[in-house]
Amino acid sequence: MLTSKQRAYLKSEAQKLDPVYQVGKGGVSQDQAEGISKYLKAHELIKIKILDNSMMSAREAAEEIASLTESEVVIVIGSKAVLFKRNPEKPIISQNL
Repeated sequence: MLTSKQRAYLKSEAQKLDPVYQVGKGGVSQDQAEGISKYLKAHELIKIKILDNSMMSAREAAEEIASLTESEVVIVIGSKAVLFKRNPEKPIISQNL
């Protein structure tokens, strides 16, 4: 579980990111979840865009992806979500988290 300070730090780091994955009307597929999981292992932080034609809200999509990838939702704003998952072997983001 992230503290408010950790969440604030990750939000500031996520501002520099562009969305890497999109969730459309088909929802979150298993292949997409695997790709996101691999991306998280390499980068620890990911921004995802939920398209307007999606059958789920941005919060619902973020929570589903987080449960499939065993990551944490940092923030959901509008149609974008930011997720974080620490890489235990080679942490990239500051050790203070």
